[in-house]
This record gives sequence, structure tokens and C-alpha cells, in this order.
Amino acid sequence: MDAVRPYAAAFTSRFLLMLQYRAAALAGFATQCWWGGIKVMIYSAFFAAAPAAAAGAPMSLAQVITYTWLAQALLALTPWSADPEIALAVRTGGVAYDRLRPLDTYALWYVRGAAWMASRAVPRAALMLLAAGFVLPLIGLSDWAWKPPATFAAAALFAVALPLALALSAAFLMIVNVVVAATLTDRGPNVLFNALIIVFSGNLLPLALYPDWARTALLVQPFAGMLDIPLRLYVGELSGAAAAGGLALQAFWTLTLIALGRWALSRVMRRLEVQGG
Repeated sequence: MDAVRPYAAAFTSRFLLMLQYRAAALAGFATQCWWGGIKVMIYSAFFAAAPAAAAGAPMSLAQVITYTWLAQALLALTPWSADPEIALAVRTGGVAYDRLRPLDTYALWYVRGAAWMASRAVPRAALMLLAAGFVLPLIGLSDWAWKPPATFAAAALFAVALPLALALSAAFLMIVNVVVAATLTDRGPNVLFNALIIVFSGNLLPLALYPDWARTALLVQPFAGMLDIPLRLYVGELSGAAAAGGLALQAFWTLTLIALGRWALSRVMRRLEVQGG
């Protein structure tokens, strides 16, 4: 327990600190709500205009709409940009302090990055659930609303997949942080990884709706575990052996990226040149 306590404290302090940025949470919610509404209208128009294609789709319109609201609510849970705290430390030379702490640098950055993403996602998800899950049905737009989990089993699987998604996202965030530490800037990595995350996590379009020739590859790549797998478990599109396989993929990619991140960070830190001071 003594070995874990510093990292738990680092997670808690970062999480509570980020919760204080209420204006940022409201702005993020408004933005994600706007884009979520646009996506829902596009999907509704497509399903209405192409009933034959919709009938053969692996997900129903209700599932796609709930998936969309969830994806917008949990966008901050994906590592679409480097941890700004790490980027600032690299630019100013503050990263030297992390090298002097009697702690494992990778673990410290990992838990603080996980707290950063979780703290931004929690208030936005709560507001999104209130707006899309409760307000829309009250104003007569229940067809466009965020629906409850398909079954109790789907809810239980989602409850398992969501922490795994955070763990996987934090593992990939560490890869981004290592790139920032090596290149001494977060501009290029943010532009590159932002596009990758948005497309391949399922935020832009549910991965199950991509063409058959691309679907298998998309479902087994690491970004799927950050959003697509948990969301498809929630709406009931994954069940049984497929659900177990999805959870296994999340765990596999998390462990793989952690191993890769640790190796890369150790190499970068051995040759790190501290800037600023």
C-alpha cells in the first residue's frame, strides 16, 4: 500500500484540480452537444432515405443515436492530444523535477494523465446524459434521445469496459507524451494523433458501419478499445463471445502499449536534454 499511495495521491490531486475548470466543462459540453445533434440528424436522414441499406446495417438507428451521444460524452476520455502538463514541463525544463522524484516516472505520468482525461469526461458525460437522456424525451424528441443500456448484461459489460478504456487511453497518451519529450513540442503530435483518434476510435462513425472489407481490421486495432468497444457493448451490438473478445482486446492493447511506452520512455530519458530553467 505504501508503494501505491503516492500514485493514488497524484491521481486524486490532478482529478480534483481539473474539476475546478467548470467553464471549460460547460464549453466542452456545449460543443459536443452541438456536434452530437448534427450527427444524430445526419444518421436519422440516412436511415429514413435509404431503408434498404438501413435494414442491412449491423446497428439500428436507435443504437447508432445512443452510440453517438455516448461518443460525444466520452470524447475527453480519448487521448486526442498530449497531456498539456507534460508538454509544458518539457518546454520549460520542469521535466527535470520528475526525474529527481523517488518515483517511477512512467507510472507517475500515467496516473496523472488518466486523471486528466477522467476529470474532463465526468462532468461532460453527466451534462450530456441530462440533456440527451432526459431533456430530449421531455420535449418530444425521444427518438433522438440517449437510451438506457440494452440489457442488464450490457450495462455490466459496459461497466467493465469503461475502466479498461481509460487504462488503454492512458497507455496511448503515454506514447504521445514520449513523442513530445523526444521532439520537445506537442504541436505535431497533437495534429497527427487527433485525426487518428477521431477516425479510428469510432467517434466520427461507429466502426461497425464501415465497409465489410475494412471492418475486421478496424475492430482489432487499439483505438477501437477506447470508445467503440465499450459503446457497442452498451447498445447491445456486442454480446457473448464477441463481448468477451472485445474486453480481451482492450486488455491486450493496454498491456502492449504500456510495455512499449515504458521501453520508449526509458530510451528518451537517457538522452533527454532539459530546456529552459
